[in-house]
Amino acid sequence: MEAIFGIFVFLIGAVIWLIPLLVIITSNRTSGGEKAAWILAVIFVSWFAWVFYWLLAPLKGERTHY
Repeated sequence: MEAIFGIFVFLIGAVIWLIPLLVIITSNRTSGGEKAAWILAVIFVSWFAWVFYWLLAPLKGERTHY
């Protein structure tokens, strides 16, 4: 029974850890290399990078075409 509980807790933790990655992957705020950099930041820096993503992304302003 303890093993099942441990697996359950692990799966919940894995899902919670993957949420920021899924949000960034499906987001339209960034693209290309910038999106890859944010994903790597979330993988290596964890939730702090996700908070910075919401505050700072996109790093460059929107381009207007005339």
